[in-house]
Amino acid sequence: MASSIGEQLRLAREERGIGLRDICDQTRISVHYLEAIETNDYKRLPGGVFNRSFIKAYARCVGYDEREAIEGYTRYLREHGETSDEVNTTPMHSKVYTETPATRSPWLTVVLAVLILAVLTAAALAALHWWQKRASRTLFRNEPVHELQVSAGSLYNGHTLDSGSQEADYEAVLL
Repeated sequence: MASSIGEQLRLAREERGIGLRDICDQTRISVHYLEAIETNDYKRLPGGVFNRSFIKAYARCVGYDEREAIEGYTRYLREHGETSDEVNTTPMHSKVYTETPATRSPWLTVVLAVLILAVLTAAALAALHWWQKRASRTLFRNEPVHELQVSAGSLYNGHTLDSGSQEADYEAVLL
């Protein structure tokens, strides 16, 4: 009779004529891990709860008693002096220290927040003013400019003082 749980599971698999690939397909456990279980090389497994789950799934797939497989696994670990793969039950301390008192006054935080918002608002208004000014300059540059030049005579109530036709007196120049 086989002495270790890995050997017992391998024998149960071979008696049923099931290949490792078939077990892999049914349990979604890598063939690499299944081979590690059969050779009792549990260091190749992920550890912790996974080892027990893999052994349980393997046993279920080959028709071996799951509880007996887990007991055999635990016994093997004890006999070989390997560390137990139980889930760590000691509490882990957070490395984020949130219980320390605030070193800064809440009023200072509020004042700094208002100051930052005021600076951001001023920057946004300055950018808006610059954009509007720039847009108005480009608007005036794109419009044609019309100039009217009056020739020699002066206008008085729409008439020139000298004798000549009004058409000759006015000259329109477009730039």
